[in-house]
Amino acid sequence: MKAGLGIFAVALLALPYVGLPAFYESFSYLLLSAIVLATSWNILSGYSGYFSFGHGAFFGVGVYTTAGLAGKLDWPFLWTLPLAALAAAVLGVALGAVVFRVRALRGELFALLTLAITFVLATIALNTVDGGPGIQFMVDTPKLTPTASGFLYLLMLAAAALTLWIAYAIYHSRFGTGLLAIHDDEDVAEVMGVPTYRFKLAAFAISCALAGLAGGIHAVFVSYVTVAETFSIALAVNVVLMAALGGTRHWLGPAVGAVAITVLLYAFTSGQAAVLGRALTGLILIVVIVAMPEGILGQLLKRFRKKEPVRKPPVESARPAMKAKTGTILEVRGASKAFKGVQALAGVDLDVRGGEILGLVGPNGSGKSTLINVVSGHYTADSGSIRFEGAELIGVAAHRIARAGIARTYQIPRPFPQLTVLQNIALPPMFGQVAMDRAAAEREAWRWLEFTGLEAKAHRFPPDLNLHERKFLELARALASRPKLLFLDEVLSGLTPVEMDGALRLIRAIREQGATIVFVEHVMRAVMELTDRIVVLTYGKAIAAGQPAEVMRHPDVVSAYLGTAHV
Repeated sequence: MKAGLGIFAVALLALPYVGLPAFYESFSYLLLSAIVLATSWNILSGYSGYFSFGHGAFFGVGVYTTAGLAGKLDWPFLWTLPLAALAAAVLGVALGAVVFRVRALRGELFALLTLAITFVLATIALNTVDGGPGIQFMVDTPKLTPTASGFLYLLMLAAAALTLWIAYAIYHSRFGTGLLAIHDDEDVAEVMGVPTYRFKLAAFAISCALAGLAGGIHAVFVSYVTVAETFSIALAVNVVLMAALGGTRHWLGPAVGAVAITVLLYAFTSGQAAVLGRALTGLILIVVIVAMPEGILGQLLKRFRKKEPVRKPPVESARPAMKAKTGTILEVRGASKAFKGVQALAGVDLDVRGGEILGLVGPNGSGKSTLINVVSGHYTADSGSIRFEGAELIGVAAHRIARAGIARTYQIPRPFPQLTVLQNIALPPMFGQVAMDRAAAEREAWRWLEFTGLEAKAHRFPPDLNLHERKFLELARALASRPKLLFLDEVLSGLTPVEMDGALRLIRAIREQGATIVFVEHVMRAVMELTDRIVVLTYGKAIAAGQPAEVMRHPDVVSAYLGTAHV
């Protein structure tokens, strides 16, 4: 394999020196340019799911940076390339710093905004650069190859190699895992410890910088820069199509798509065949969206995974149980939260003591899940105080709360659907309080796969699991972060009696590991068996707290569950 890659690399480097017709150098250059653009687009849009139609804008910034500096100010063009990348990155960061703070600007709204940026920049360039006739310039290139186009080919080859290496490194890093989690469920990723805002901003900057670098090289290649050709919507559409055809969930997918689409477009360049080529491009886009959403590489990898046996790496021996802190570790005072006039929490007071299993019960709509959401940072409380180990949590970002040692499950399981079971469970140790690297996190994940009996499902995807397995996946994912405080939100709902007994055994074992548990459940048999104390909520307020048997006989609790008798 390595020998084959080495031979291929040598062949690419030797292309300008073998005396082929100029067409082959130019075509190879365009092929490499397409790989850079499609792969750089994928670093943000494919990995994180923030779909951009504005990649041509950042490419255009690179084009005009080099054209202005080299063509008008006579800078050596190689010196302009870092500035072309920097200018595109600065624009991306400035845009992302605003856009990524607004939750509403996701999905199609983000795509439309990036498309609008292309039109804005095109209008600015048209009205400020010599009135819009374009910039024509010639530069001297280093005499490293027989022709100037050969040197530009080598330059774009270096840019393509750099882009693919960056995409590969991100894909196999904590950063890449965090971006893929953002793609699947950004809110859950934040609660699991992923600094979503910072990750999105970094991905956007890298994506824009690589597009700007390609634009700077391309300005010299075309030597005559115009607004119409530079800020072309067709460029953005082709880039999206290339990434989608190859597969956006893999670092190499966009490169595969770039080769396929570029070859197709340039196979139909004469007469009416050009129109046919564009029609086929549109047809391919339709087929990919409808029949092959995972792309060429995604389909191949999916088939391979089905045949792949479960390979378990050596797992470290179980760590000794963590000693739980004594005393009160969580203090909630007067916590309130309203949603459009509906008061979900109305001044809740709650204490959680280290090492206990605290039952949190109450009728549907009493505020139990809202309280968990507020403590975990999913929502911000409107008023009150929430202190964990003495530190105030209100106003703290959800990923920082996760790193403080708080983990949770969801009432309706919310795994990341396009990450494997193993990847789902490995994510919290990467970003929680332990902050492991990816390899160590996967070893940690295997421990919890064994603990919950999911080893055989390690390389499957969550949609392939039944409800019982998805519940245990949620549990394993929460435990993998080694939390000090664990919120279990109705983990027993929907389970059969046999499955429920197994879950109860797991919860007892979790307490033995040293975690403090807040157990939210409607199954009163489980609540009475497991909990040391219970707190009852109704209408967003705590109405009773104490020993389970004593609290469940409290008149207010009986009234909340059964109603008041009337003659």
